[in-house]
Amino acid sequence: MASLFGSQDLKHSINTRQLTMIGIGGVIGAGLFVGSGSVIASAGPGVVFVYLLVGLIVILVMRMLAELATASPETGSFSTYASRELGSWAGLAVGWLYSYHWCITVAFEAIAGAAIAAQILPGVPTWLYALAFMVVLTGVNLAAVTSFARFEFWFAMIKVAAIVLFIVVGVAAAVGLIPQFASPGASNLLGHGGLFPHGATPVLLATLTVFFSYFGTELVTIAAGEAKDPTRAVRQSMRSVAWRILIFYVGSILVVVTLLPWNAAQVTKSPYSAVLNALGIPGAQAVMNLVVLTAVLSCLNSGIYSSSRMLFSLSRRGEAPGALSRTGRTGVPVVAVLAASSAGFLAVIANYFLPTGTVFTFLITSSGSVAVVVYLSICVTQIVARRRRTAEEIRALKVRMWGHPHLSYLVVAVLAVIVGGMALSPASRTPLALTGLVTAIAAAAGLLHQRARKRAPGAALQLSAAETAEAVDATQPE
Repeated sequence: MASLFGSQDLKHSINTRQLTMIGIGGVIGAGLFVGSGSVIASAGPGVVFVYLLVGLIVILVMRMLAELATASPETGSFSTYASRELGSWAGLAVGWLYSYHWCITVAFEAIAGAAIAAQILPGVPTWLYALAFMVVLTGVNLAAVTSFARFEFWFAMIKVAAIVLFIVVGVAAAVGLIPQFASPGASNLLGHGGLFPHGATPVLLATLTVFFSYFGTELVTIAAGEAKDPTRAVRQSMRSVAWRILIFYVGSILVVVTLLPWNAAQVTKSPYSAVLNALGIPGAQAVMNLVVLTAVLSCLNSGIYSSSRMLFSLSRRGEAPGALSRTGRTGVPVVAVLAASSAGFLAVIANYFLPTGTVFTFLITSSGSVAVVVYLSICVTQIVARRRRTAEEIRALKVRMWGHPHLSYLVVAVLAVIVGGMALSPASRTPLALTGLVTAIAAAAGLLHQRARKRAPGAALQLSAAETAEAVDATQPE
C-alpha cells in the first residue's frame, strides 16, 4: 500500500489563470446551452432579467465567500468555514449536501454527454459513450491535479470562445450588419405577449433552473486549497469569474430572445443552434453539438473534482470516513475521486437498463434546490464570522463584503423568498421537498456527530469557534 498511497497533503500546483478558467468551466454547462431553452419558453423574453438578478445575487454570495476564503483558503471552502463558525454539524451537513449535489451532477452530465455524442456519431449505444466519458475523466482526476487543471482550462477556453463569438455575431445581426438576416429590432422582445407573457409564476419557477445553471462559481474557493498562491489566486479569480459569467449568461440569452421569438419551437429545443440556423451559418447544429458536448464534459470533470475535494476535506475534519482523505503519490485523494465518480458509473448501469429520458428526469428532480441551501449557508457563515472579528481583523481582510451587514441580510432575505415561492408552486414542491428531506437528514447526522465529538476524549482541543463560544457561555453565571 505504501507504493499506492503517499502523504496526506494535496499538492499546490494550480496557477491563477487555471483557477479562473476552472471557475468559469464549472458553471457554463448544458444548463446554459440546452436548459435555457425551456426557461425561455416558460418565462418569455423577460427571462433576461431573471438571469441578471439571479446573477447579481450570486455575485454577492461569491463576494461573501471570497471574504471567508481569502482570510483562510481551504479545500473544504464554505463547509470548513461553516464548521468553524456555526459548529461541526453545519460543516458536515453542507459539505455532504454539496458532495451529493455534485455526484448527481456527474451522473447527469455523463448521461447528457452520451445523448449528445450519439447525435454526433450515431450507432453507438448511449451507455457505452457514458462509460467512456466516465473512465477517461475519472482517470484524468486520478492522475494529478495538474491533469484536471489542464483539461478544465482548455474545456473552458472552448466554451468561452464559443460564447464570445456567439454574442459578437448576435449583436452584429441585431444591428443589421448580416446581409441575409433582417434585424427584428424589439419586435421579438415586446411583440409576442410582452416581456412576461405568462405572468409572474413561471418567472419564479425559472429562478430555480437559473440558480442551478449558475451553481459552480464556488469551485474557485475549493480549488484554492491546491493553488500555488491561494490568497492572491482567490482574490483575482473571484473578481473576474463572477462578472464574466454574468456577461456570458445575460449577453447570450439576450441575443437569443432578441433575434428569435421566445415561443418558437426551435428555441425551446436548442436556442443557440436555432439562432445560428436563422443566421444561415452552415453546420450550425454540428458546431453547437460539439460545443455543448465540451461544456458537458467540462462540468463532468469539475463535478468529480469538486465532490472529491469536499469529501477529502470532510474526512480530514473527521466528518467522513478516514479512507477518503488518503492521497496517492501525486497528492490526489484516490478514494475520494473514486467515490465521487461512483454516481456516474451507477448512471451508466441505469442507462443500460432504462431509457435515457427516465434516468435524465430522475437525476434532474433529485438534484432539487441544493444550490439555494449552500448559498444560504455561505451567507449565514459570513455574517457570523464577521460578527466575531475584531475591528483590526476586519481591516486586515484582503476582500470584504460590500455594504455589510445590510447587503448580507438582503441576500439572505432574497434567498428565503425564493425558497418560500418554490414551496407555494406545485411544479417546484417535489424538488424542494426532496432537498428539505436530504437537508434534514444531513443536519441530524451533523448534530449527532457533534454531540459524539464533544463526548470524545480530548474533545476540547477540537472544538470549533461556535462550539467554544457555546462552552464558554455555559460556564458563565446567570
